[in-house]
Amino acid sequence: MSFFPKIAFQYEVEEYLTKVFRNNELLTALGTQEAENKYQSLLSHLSHPPAFTSVRVNTHLASVKHVKKMLFEEIQKQFKGLCVPVLEHPKLQDILLIPVIGPRRDLKQHASEVIVGAQCGYAVLRGAHVYVPGIVSTSRFMKAGDLVSVYSDIEGKCKRGAKEFDGVKVFLGNGISELGRSEIFSSGGPLKGLGIRMIEPVYLSPSFDNVLPSYLFLQNLPSVVVSHILNPQPGEKILDMCAAPGGKTTHIATLMHDQGEVIAMDKIANKVKKIKQNAELLQLNCIKAFCYDGTKALSVEKREDKQEGPPFLPESFDRILLDAPCSGMGQRPNMAYSSTLKEVTSYQPLQRKLFTVAVKLLKPGGVLVYSTCTITLSENEEQVAWALKTFPCLQLHPQEPHIGGEGMKGAGLSLDQLKLLQRFDPSAVTLQGMDINSLQDSREDDLISLANKDCIGFFIAKFIKSNA
Repeated sequence: MSFFPKIAFQYEVEEYLTKVFRNNELLTALGTQEAENKYQSLLSHLSHPPAFTSVRVNTHLASVKHVKKMLFEEIQKQFKGLCVPVLEHPKLQDILLIPVIGPRRDLKQHASEVIVGAQCGYAVLRGAHVYVPGIVSTSRFMKAGDLVSVYSDIEGKCKRGAKEFDGVKVFLGNGISELGRSEIFSSGGPLKGLGIRMIEPVYLSPSFDNVLPSYLFLQNLPSVVVSHILNPQPGEKILDMCAAPGGKTTHIATLMHDQGEVIAMDKIANKVKKIKQNAELLQLNCIKAFCYDGTKALSVEKREDKQEGPPFLPESFDRILLDAPCSGMGQRPNMAYSSTLKEVTSYQPLQRKLFTVAVKLLKPGGVLVYSTCTITLSENEEQVAWALKTFPCLQLHPQEPHIGGEGMKGAGLSLDQLKLLQRFDPSAVTLQGMDINSLQDSREDDLISLANKDCIGFFIAKFIKSNA
């Protein structure tokens, strides 16, 4: 039941993806029609938000039950008494799930329009209000207090400050303007703060702006699974190689009960600052964040005894998470993917450089978890096939918890190897809307099952480095 058009790609990228999802191994296993149906279903899912908002509880500061109660009260307040459940996940004890109501098809569209950029639009579809920097255009006479309809300029064609826009736009819902047009586009420079308070979004999802900030971390379900699979233990030395903004870093530190050492690296200074801010907010002290390029993190010379940061000597870490930079095609919602084929194919060599460094930095007997938030073979299963061939010391290992599906055929991996991988594929479930009535009629087990499947596209592989 598509509400939005399928995700659009540049022509070359679309051709590339079509070949990926019609590879010979896959066609032999599924048949042409089944493979095609799955691919088309995936494209539809990617343009819609996941069926649940997932938040991770900071169990370092509070119990899940306590935070669940506070969150339930907050959501009731936001939804004006509408009774939407907050679910605990049976296999991920530190996650809470809130069903997303929508799409709501009966909303009236108003004459006064606000156009927002694509990224702002995607945030609105996942529960955010509209902040001033995200506003591209408004109707000519819009003033504070006006009831407005909000649209997303998914192709990025609208000129900033335009008084009308006839290009491709997608309706996101209705809101009340907090500022007039003249204030939003004032010559005094870009304003900050709230621009439109959403009151009738197409997808009803709670806003987490300043909601229990020390107790909750907004995080997609597969991103929470990753740290559980890494399974860090108190007292260990852990490396998060590409760590910003610090969701997985802070989760790792929490699972270790803030005992041990978590080294977080990112090569962009502002992002490292964000990791430090998140660690401070969640009151975690075992995290040390460094601005450093992960491909250069291996030291070939002896280090100073007091040196804390990178580069590091070989075999320095008990466990390493490589949540690699990737083409990001699994992110939802996304209605128009703007990267070129050259950009999409640039990630595989970078991931291999990072992976090679990770293997060398890992202690014998240590755990390496590799993950991406994309759907291609080249960044996922092909990387696993390459790693097993290149590093005889690595063995694929079962993942616990195993919530997603198995790996995708097409990279020459055996069926047993594919079963050890975890690919979260939103096309594994029928795209369906959720209204308050169907929600109240649903069994909790069925809702959890839906949350496990109808999430972002994601991939996880777990390796053990042998002692030999």
